[in-house]
Amino acid sequence: MPTFDLYLSASSFLLALYFYLKKPNQHASLPLPPGPKGWPVIGNLLDMPTEFEWKTYHEWSKNLDTDILHVPVMGTNLIVLDSPEAVMELLERRSSIYSDRARMPMINELRDIYQQIDFRSFNIGFMPYGDFWRKSRRLMHELLHPTAALRFRPHELKATHHLLERLLDNPKNVIENLRYLAGETIISIAYGLDIKPKDDPYIQTAERGVHPVAAAAVPGAFLVDMLPILKYVPEWMPGAGFQKKAREWGKLALMMVDLPFEAAKKLIAEGKAKPSFTSYSMQRAQENEDEAYQENVIRCSAGTMYAAGSDTTVAAITSCILAMLENPEMLKKAQAQLDFVVTSGHLPDFDDEESLPYITALTMEVLRWRDVVPIAIPRYLQVDDEYKGYKLPKGSVVIPNAWAMLHDETVYPDPFTFKPERFLTKDGKIDKTVRDPRHTCFGFGRRICPGRYMAFSAVWIAIASILYCFDIKKAVDEDGNVIQPSHEYLSALVVFPKPFECSIKPRSDRHERAIRSAVLEHEFNDETA
Repeated sequence: MPTFDLYLSASSFLLALYFYLKKPNQHASLPLPPGPKGWPVIGNLLDMPTEFEWKTYHEWSKNLDTDILHVPVMGTNLIVLDSPEAVMELLERRSSIYSDRARMPMINELRDIYQQIDFRSFNIGFMPYGDFWRKSRRLMHELLHPTAALRFRPHELKATHHLLERLLDNPKNVIENLRYLAGETIISIAYGLDIKPKDDPYIQTAERGVHPVAAAAVPGAFLVDMLPILKYVPEWMPGAGFQKKAREWGKLALMMVDLPFEAAKKLIAEGKAKPSFTSYSMQRAQENEDEAYQENVIRCSAGTMYAAGSDTTVAAITSCILAMLENPEMLKKAQAQLDFVVTSGHLPDFDDEESLPYITALTMEVLRWRDVVPIAIPRYLQVDDEYKGYKLPKGSVVIPNAWAMLHDETVYPDPFTFKPERFLTKDGKIDKTVRDPRHTCFGFGRRICPGRYMAFSAVWIAIASILYCFDIKKAVDEDGNVIQPSHEYLSALVVFPKPFECSIKPRSDRHERAIRSAVLEHEFNDETA
């Protein structure tokens, strides 16, 4: 009898499984989302934009009157999301199936083959969805959530004061000074390492490593990302130059991660470490888990901070300076509020933030007006899905068009004009009824930037301090003619203004003394710590 019952149960199970597998795909009969007309086999390969692709995607969406776009390329289905509604429904509410990353051989596979490492990517932004990513993500959330991030504000303040001093001493190299600000801020927060005033080896190593990562991350930049089988092509073959780049870039990227981490680990072992993301993480390590695995999680999480935060910080502050050159009345308005709030002889502090709504609105407008990451790193759809009656095939590459959302004229009237007042009420307070650009520019769902609170505060204090201490004007040539700054931007994963000239001078001797005094105070505190 038990044998018969077992046979009956097994037969019932197999029969149910058969009918389940024979069940037609519920999405099979649905149409694909609208998209530009393509060609057989290659799809829209010949239509794909080579720069500023977010603008082309948005134009296609407008012409087709859709907020979800289908663009087939060589057998890959590209799905572009052009509205907050589409993003909210798919990347937020259905995040469990939209949180994986598209396969990126150039950045995740070739480099790791050459370096023979045992994890897919040091940067959690590019990692596939899995246990390693979840642990890295959880660690960053625990140490960078709004309350926890407050402990790192002294690092941001110190680096900002060093920036102000460099602008006093070398005002012409604005971009170089901003890169040093970003480097000092992130390395001190991530690793607790002291940064040299000039030619710091950690910053130099990180700068050499971060640019190849950004170049390899641009969707469509390398054919191997569309045809992964090309990763097996030998380096010596014609057209396989990407193999050499992957090998060389991999070394630079891993040096960027390993050099500061090993230095921080040594200081921790010697009991000399300063508080940092790495030191806090090592303290939280679980004794019952694999030590090497946990260390790799910490190493990759800390390394991600520089890769994700350096270029974006520089691009945002540079765009602010460009906006001030074209809107001197806004600079004067910002300075008037700063002068009213900041105590004479001091510099702006985070304690002043609540009393400086115009500075906050201005910073928000910088993030909206010139979104530094116009399209997020592509997602990978894990199963067949449906949206608004359209079929979204498994394996689709999904891209949220943040630029389109931040320039939606129904939300932000006159979207291409720099206008901080759009985020203020009539009585000058932050208007919470206007969509906060931070809800868009830092990503979505489970892939939202875990360091977004720290990132915004770093940009905010830098902007407040620069505007308080310096007058920013258009440069003049030898004949006294005004040099009009370029408003062109470079198309990349992180969008930068093209180089431009400007004049940055301290507003008064009092402001210069406040800068020098703040830097001396940091030096004294370091010596007595």
